[in-house]
Amino acid sequence: PIVLSGAFEPRFFDVEFDNETGVLLRTNMHVKNNANFIYGNLITLRNLDISYLNFLSNAFYTGESNISKVFGYAVVTDQQNFTFPIGDGAQLRTLTLNSSSINEFARATYFYENPSAPNSINATFSTLFKTRDIGSISNEEFWILRGDVSSNVTLSWNERSNIPLLTTDINELTLVGWNSGAGQWVILGKSAIGGDLTEGFITSDNFLPNTYGAITFASLAEAEEILELDNYFLSPNGDGINDFLVIEGMELSNDNTINIYNRQGQKVFEMDNYTNQFKGVSNLENFVLNREIGLPEGIYYYTVSLIDLGLNFQGFLFLDR
Repeated sequence: PIVLSGAFEPRFFDVEFDNETGVLLRTNMHVKNNANFIYGNLITLRNLDISYLNFLSNAFYTGESNISKVFGYAVVTDQQNFTFPIGDGAQLRTLTLNSSSINEFARATYFYENPSAPNSINATFSTLFKTRDIGSISNEEFWILRGDVSSNVTLSWNERSNIPLLTTDINELTLVGWNSGAGQWVILGKSAIGGDLTEGFITSDNFLPNTYGAITFASLAEAEEILELDNYFLSPNGDGINDFLVIEGMELSNDNTINIYNRQGQKVFEMDNYTNQFKGVSNLENFVLNREIGLPEGIYYYTVSLIDLGLNFQGFLFLDR
């Protein structure tokens, strides 16, 4: 490729890229108006993160394709919404950024590599480390996005993305980000999705890009994998051990209910969107006597409904005084 380097960063009003073997940037290049991609890639140093093609406040581009795009980092300055014309050596794999306000500086790049063991950068994003609401994470590709404005992103998949390895239903597909502080993948959500298993697009919920080291596709965990309910022991005596009925995983449902019954089948407790409030005291206006001293010890029966997940569970708890 043609190599562009030097102590000064070139600025162009308009620029065209037309070289079969591409143009390698060893410095930054700034575009004020239009960058026209004709033939060959604009290549930056992804492993060193020190060179990029910068689209200034009114800049745009034309002609992007599989054979002509940014193979490395593209940057946008003083723009709110932008589609980065990025990809790898073979394909254009854009990232569309929609921000809540103007980005002083945001950049993005794409890797057709396994995020757990990428070859092009000195970083890893192991797909083994994830929150429990995530099923499988793509080992095929990932994007890196940097920015300090709350934004959502739109990414597309194609046959090379191997989405069927993640799920057989695109409605179970989501975007995930590597939370650098937590050291694990977390769900970025989806506000829109369309297509089929071969090609389609997905838009995330809003998030802060700088919080995440990488972004890719994942499937949602099967509900049965998220929540495995058991029988419980409750001893609300104030010692800090088993004082409340704690059902791990219920927080993954945004619309849940719990009902608790005594051995005679009489309901003694009910709550929507339960967050571990039950401590052996009835919250119903019924025949329960001596409410202040709590329910009598013994075996109780509970039912849990995760309404948004379409799941129902039941089990027993033993209340010890």
